[in-house]
Amino acid sequence: MEEKNIDRYGNPPLPWSRALEQLESQPASPSLTYWLATTDPGGQPHITGVGAMWVDGKLYFTSGAGTRKSRNLSENRRCSISASLPGVDLVVEGEATQVTDAATLRELAERYAALGWPATATDGALTAPCSAPGAGPPPWQLYAVEPRMAFGVATAEPYGATRWRFD
Repeated sequence: MEEKNIDRYGNPPLPWSRALEQLESQPASPSLTYWLATTDPGGQPHITGVGAMWVDGKLYFTSGAGTRKSRNLSENRRCSISASLPGVDLVVEGEATQVTDAATLRELAERYAALGWPATATDGALTAPCSAPGAGPPPWQLYAVEPRMAFGVATAEPYGATRWRFD
């Protein structure tokens, strides 16, 4: 991993472990919104809230096939996901890959269900009796974003700002 200090006030770089600790300790919940940024084929940006979850080095989120975010990702998988986590604002850049592996779908469905969203894995997607208002109708595809680059800005001491490259 390459680390670059982008803090202009002389603070040391933030360790990736600080951001990772927050990602691993913050389950998807109504009190924490992750923001997914995509672009349409004409370059128009689109940002929407998603219930993301960090599992095994990837951010996972769901989306209905007909939603704007899913249509954008079908044309251009590059995206960013951001969140204001305790002590650090974080932006993760990567490519969204649709998850079709039955075991991973079951695992994520179980994790979402444990947090209060009664999801189940069915026919290569997730279903539930309810979802977010902008998710579109079920079934919902599961996407995974493995970070290629991330940016962190500390909002609590010790302060700093850092870019990490994972390629």
